[in-house]
Amino acid sequence: MRTFRGGLLIGLAIATAIAVMAITYERYDTKTLKRTLRRDAVLCGVNTGLPGFSNSDEKGNWSGFDVDFCRAVAAAIFDDPAKVKLVPLEADERFKELQSRKVDILARNSTWSMSRETNYNLYFPAVAYYDGEGFMVRTSRKADSALDLDNTRICVQDGTTTQLNLADFFKSNNLKYEEIKFGKLEDMLRAYDEAKCDVLTADVSHLYALRLRLTKPNESFILPDVISKEPLAPVVRQRDDDWMMIIKWTLYAMINAEELGITSKNIDEAMKSKKPDVMRLVGTDGQYGEGLGLTKDWAARIIRRVGNYGEVYDRNIGSDSRLKIPRGLNQLWNAGGIMYAPPLR
Repeated sequence: MRTFRGGLLIGLAIATAIAVMAITYERYDTKTLKRTLRRDAVLCGVNTGLPGFSNSDEKGNWSGFDVDFCRAVAAAIFDDPAKVKLVPLEADERFKELQSRKVDILARNSTWSMSRETNYNLYFPAVAYYDGEGFMVRTSRKADSALDLDNTRICVQDGTTTQLNLADFFKSNNLKYEEIKFGKLEDMLRAYDEAKCDVLTADVSHLYALRLRLTKPNESFILPDVISKEPLAPVVRQRDDDWMMIIKWTLYAMINAEELGITSKNIDEAMKSKKPDVMRLVGTDGQYGEGLGLTKDWAARIIRRVGNYGEVYDRNIGSDSRLKIPRGLNQLWNAGGIMYAPPLR
């Protein structure tokens, strides 16, 4: 009996230890880079379909601002932007799928907030796009501002920060509204297109993209009001600092490259530069890439294969795109915006 009890206690102790280890691994796995190298691809969670940010054509070819960031990470690691597997995720599943390691990174127009970091054990390494919530209405309504939206039916996506911002704005301004919420983006857009609601609310960048998909896009417009701060950022799991550093500095390399005037077209000339700040960025001076577990030319790979921040912005959502969203806050700090990256030194 004593031997049986002893064996039982030992078995329970082992089972408990395994359970604890499993929970720790689930939350704090620190081997993302090793798995990525072994798999020979980055798994990147993106929006299911948002023109300008992440969208696929009829042939299954993906493009967009967020898609290009995923490719930039792959270029930094593999010198090949094609070594990325894009995983379309709905808003209500994105963080859970990142936690369960279905993806290595989220590049999916996700707002950085305190509760998301603390509740989901996630990190938002750096802001990729400064946004804010706005409203799209039909021209027939003749509204001039969000204060004209009293007693309206508003379509909103469930499980987003948009819901809370919407409630706060209407409550603080003593306005009434009927919330019509949807779990999926497609359902929300369809409801607005079919006039089942009067207003559609989302991040302003989101609204520019969604308007292109309406049956009659010229019959809707976006109000000038911005009612919230929505810093959109890539997302990674906590307790994986090596991986977080790669994601963060991939973005910062792209921003610094634009500031230094280094583009995909002149990167070869930049490799010959004798300017200290350029040399550090492209890897001809210092060991900054090695500090990330990458090669000396990690940033040059990004710029050559994908481009600097301005190039990615312009071709996907800016002046060279159908959306033509003004840079605004996303302009560089020395050109009237607030986009700013720490230096490589």
